[in-house]
Amino acid sequence: MGIGMRIGINGTGQLSSLDGIIDAASRAEADGFDSFWIAQIFGVDALTALALTGRQGLRSELGTAGVPTYPRHPMMLASQALTVQQATHDRLCLGIGLSHQIVVEHMWGYSWEKPVRHMREYLAILMPALRGEAVDAAGETLTFRGQVTVAQASPPPVLVAALGPLMLREAGATADGTVTWMTGPATLEGYIVPTINEAAQAAGRPAPRVAAALPVCVTDDPAAAREKAAADFLVYGFLPRYRAMLDREGAEGPADVAIVGSANEVSDRIRALGAAGVTDFIATEFGSRADRESTREVLRSLL
Repeated sequence: MGIGMRIGINGTGQLSSLDGIIDAASRAEADGFDSFWIAQIFGVDALTALALTGRQGLRSELGTAGVPTYPRHPMMLASQALTVQQATHDRLCLGIGLSHQIVVEHMWGYSWEKPVRHMREYLAILMPALRGEAVDAAGETLTFRGQVTVAQASPPPVLVAALGPLMLREAGATADGTVTWMTGPATLEGYIVPTINEAAQAAGRPAPRVAAALPVCVTDDPAAAREKAAADFLVYGFLPRYRAMLDREGAEGPADVAIVGSANEVSDRIRALGAAGVTDFIATEFGSRADRESTREVLRSLL
């Protein structure tokens, strides 16, 4: 029985191979999932990959979770996103985010000063540019005067990877929602969902999408699966933005928010996210091959 919440598959583990991404997206669609998502990390370019994936005739939503904003001027991202829209017949969901201070400053050499200001100025250009409007925006760090025109392309929904209260309010007031990672159910229900919903309502905007991505493993050995989650997702327990969400949840590390257990246990925990106000669940399947197949079966049962 369906749960009234869109279910998607996170294919980020395929980022070293364009063919792997296309194959994973094709399987996700064949299995009936509503969406397929990849991140922009240090592999295949996510938007280019989704443009090519969409040209295969797929009809499910294709999402980025997400594209870091600092390396791409918002006008350039608008142009690229609308091109993907044209290529995929308007199947893109554009998830964007700040990335992390250690990446922005130490790997890219940009300033991390006032990240909320950066996102506010970014959205002030990106959102109207995606709508094909003439933009005249001059911020402290970002400026654009001009217009982006891509024929036969509608503006995609924009989800901001927002975790802090100021970022959540900005996402609710300006964008179409948020996409989270390593954020547990209590934090989603008691903090993420009400904060962004209140901001959207105050701005007179439609109810925002709340897309929540979490690791999932259906298994008969939950202790071993949690050990694997602790190892596979170790870095997310140290990155400050995710660490703050884990602390808010009362979780020691990523293994504590991973959805692990029997088919019934996993199904119940995912259903609870929908009841908490999550509109889109993005499953990051992990574990042994047998565990992954069991996980996929349970996820399909929720569609």
